Amino acid sequence: MANVLPTKSNLLATKRSLHLADTGFTLMDKKRSILIREIMGLIDKAEDLQKQIDTVFADAYAALSSANIELGNVRELAGAVPQDTGLSVRYRSVMGVEIPSIQSEQPPLELAYGFIHTSSSLDSACISFNKVKELILDLAETENTIYRLAYSIKKAQKRSNALKNVVIPDFEKTIKDISESLEEKDREEFVRLKVLKNMD
Repeated sequence: MANVLPTKSNLLATKRSLHLADTGFTLMDKKRSILIREIMGLIDKAEDLQKQIDTVFADAYAALSSANIELGNVRELAGAVPQDTGLSVRYRSVMGVEIPSIQSEQPPLELAYGFIHTSSSLDSACISFNKVKELILDLAETENTIYRLAYSIKKAQKRSNALKNVVIPDFEKTIKDISESLEEKDREEFVRLKVLKNMD
């Protein structure tokens, strides 16, 4: 901090600022650690969800393929399945980071076609694709959370580095400069008083 007058009040103010910067650095470092711990668990969850989606997708396509073989093209039957438009996104805060929470407000799955001209493989395909939809919603929420946490970790790291490498050393140097200047003034004053005393 250049151009700070070497006074006792400025010394005290700079020491208070240094204490605040130290506290800020400690808090920022703790926040970063908590967010990293949070993100590590979510990465494992995302990998697990991706594996589940791959497995359920494979089952769903196998069932759909069987249904197409048994019934011919099932596109018209698939058109009877209602579209899912009941999604809502709410947010919660984790260490100041807004985390999305996706809820499906669709009622439980009911097969929307008759059973006379269909087969169990079509039912299996419909159930499996519904399960895939639920897993994809969960994966989208998890991946978005990971992205937001990673961005927040990066910001916290930048701030923590700025405090550690720029702000705190600057305050420490200013405190040292002011202290040395005040000590020099005290010595000069002592010498001046001594000279005045000797003149008497």
